[in-house]
Amino acid sequence: MDFDLSEDALAVKKLARDFAAKEIAPYAAGWSELEEFPAPVFQKLGSLGLMGMLVEEEYGGIDVGLVAYVAAMEEIGRADQSVASSWNAHSTIATLPLAKFGTHEQKERWLRPLAEGTHIGAFGLTEPGAGSDAASIRTRAERRDGGWVLNGNKIFITNAGTEISLGVSVLAVTGENADGSKRYGVIFVPKGTEGFEVGQPMRKIGWHAMDTRELIFDDCWVSDEHLIGDEGAGLRQFLSVLDPGRISVAALSLSLAAASLDLALEYVVEREQFGRRIADFQATHHRLAEMATQVETARLLVYRAAWLADRGRDFSMAAAMAKLHASEVANKVASASLQLHGGYGFMRETPISRFYSDAKILEIGEGTNEIQKNVIARKLLRGTTER
Repeated sequence: MDFDLSEDALAVKKLARDFAAKEIAPYAAGWSELEEFPAPVFQKLGSLGLMGMLVEEEYGGIDVGLVAYVAAMEEIGRADQSVASSWNAHSTIATLPLAKFGTHEQKERWLRPLAEGTHIGAFGLTEPGAGSDAASIRTRAERRDGGWVLNGNKIFITNAGTEISLGVSVLAVTGENADGSKRYGVIFVPKGTEGFEVGQPMRKIGWHAMDTRELIFDDCWVSDEHLIGDEGAGLRQFLSVLDPGRISVAALSLSLAAASLDLALEYVVEREQFGRRIADFQATHHRLAEMATQVETARLLVYRAAWLADRGRDFSMAAAMAKLHASEVANKVASASLQLHGGYGFMRETPISRFYSDAKILEIGEGTNEIQKNVIARKLLRGTTER
């Protein structure tokens, strides 16, 4: 077994680390405090090729695979979770449906500006009454006048309301089958389309610099050319890109855990209590050892899932395991790090307070951890029936 990154992955990792140190880390606290989405950062990421890491070169990407993507996420997420989470949503659920199921014309029209980073992408799934239960969505798209008319609401949608947003790929009900079951389609709705309204930014516990909105579709018409993939296959198509998205959130979680450990190490060697550095107490040693071990177990699971994906092997259960474990580790390590910081950690001026606030959503987004357990259990039970 070889745990070394390839030369390409190492080069991408260094590129992301240098960029994050110069363009993200010094400003992250200010963006968070002002709840400001830093659009120029994403355009600069695009100029480096990092907005299309999973998109083929023909359409403006660099197509370096998930291992290299995870390596880059470790560096960007260590600098700021808001930027990293927006980049995650753009790189996976926003671009992959177009990359996997779009026509050549759709890829040239919409995928290319996303991959080149002139614009940022969004995907509209979650609704006020449908989150983990994606099949319960109520937004409808009806055939009319050579196109589709959309009506409904989406909520908690990332990247749809920024100054560089291109539009949103919307999962909608497109009809019913003979047995009464729903049919689904994915339809791309450009920003500014009549009948498509973007709500005000939503205020969140964490990810303050990430754009999150409600979307309203009121007799919003788009032409047939806006249907991505096959009508009726929209839900299946979306679910097929969830596994890479889960790996991405797992990598985001890993980056938060690693950053929290780094912050703890920096603090305990500087802070003194009872005439000694906090780092000199055995209780501190034990806590740091536990944190470091948890981070490393998360890292192994995340990279293993990405490695399986890059080799074209079944990685669905590995992705669910990585997301489940890494998000739990992120919360545990962030909490332990804040505890080591004591009262200073509870102050918003400290970086650990920002990472602590950002941690909880990792157990919820891209499929709650309860859903990940369902995925893992189904895979395990299916394996027993195939023996």
